[in-house]
Amino acid sequence: MKTTAAVLFEAGKPFEIVELDLDGPRDGEVLIRYTAAGLCHSDLHLTDGDLPPRFPIVGGHEGAGIIEEVGPGVTKVKPGDHVVCSFIPNCGHCRYCSTGRQSLCDMGATILEGCMPDGSFRFHSGGEEFGAMCMLGTFSERATISQNSVVKVDDWLPLETAVLVGCGVPTGWGSANYAGGVRNGDITVVYGIGGIGINAVQGAVHAGAKYVIAVDPIEFKRDTALKFGATHVFHDATAAADKVNELSWGQGADQAIVTVGTVDEEVVTAAFNVIGKGGTLVVTGMAAPDKLTVHVSGLDLTLNEKTIKGTLFGSANPQYDIVRLLRLYDAGQLKLDELVTTRYRLEDVNQGYQDLRDGKNIRGIIVH
Repeated sequence: MKTTAAVLFEAGKPFEIVELDLDGPRDGEVLIRYTAAGLCHSDLHLTDGDLPPRFPIVGGHEGAGIIEEVGPGVTKVKPGDHVVCSFIPNCGHCRYCSTGRQSLCDMGATILEGCMPDGSFRFHSGGEEFGAMCMLGTFSERATISQNSVVKVDDWLPLETAVLVGCGVPTGWGSANYAGGVRNGDITVVYGIGGIGINAVQGAVHAGAKYVIAVDPIEFKRDTALKFGATHVFHDATAAADKVNELSWGQGADQAIVTVGTVDEEVVTAAFNVIGKGGTLVVTGMAAPDKLTVHVSGLDLTLNEKTIKGTLFGSANPQYDIVRLLRLYDAGQLKLDELVTTRYRLEDVNQGYQDLRDGKNIRGIIVH
């Protein structure tokens, strides 16, 4: 069949809208009609060259839609089911899935290659094979993907909203609750209030943090953080650190969560310095693999028993947490609708990402 998709042909170039041939589902695969896709900063890492994929590649790794067809051996879903996609596939039986760490599933090894685990592709054109970002390619009207990449959700939930729990919401939420271990009475600082950082704020608030401090140079994002429960907001890390020192009586923060779009040494150093004894620094944002962004005092690390940890998908469990977060939303205990700043058509994908770069969006959504 044919499908229209937004494709990256090389780093430094915008997405191009093209028509592709799409293979039907094979063993263990499903055909999905996407209804919505999120504009997440991770796709900008592809265009900026920070995460070099195999080109050409269909963009988009945050998606929700309806299953149209299933291949042999599919047991998780059936045609007509509403699903949210997990950008980390989860097989359920590898070393990591079987020990409760589905965010590290071995199937995720090929997500930047854009191919299926066996190395094959489902998008084609003119004899050329096209990859799919995170084995999903949500910037396409339809895609053939692994059943291990989908999570069935309640069909009364709006998919244009549910799409957000495929990446940004659990990554931010889990950065606070799982990786950061926020507890009642803690002081938590979040650096970078985009689609992930705003949900780290939500997660810390829900976990019972006494003070949640958001740091972002853009006033619109600081104002949004206050609406999502932040107790204090600051333009820069220095002002935030002064306030943490005051609020903690000089003890420092319990957690610092780095969710800026592109991580650098300056923000990591500020976050490390703001936490006190036994504090945890969570690095959720990314940078190019050859950039060394973590440089801290080993003496401080040791004598004050600080922890630095990275997290993928917020160390969340896609099969459990996607459903869990949507149930919280359904109960009025998690804000999702308020996260969406602007909705776009597929052909406006480049404008959507320019708006993201310009700090105009907390989260943009493509509606197919």
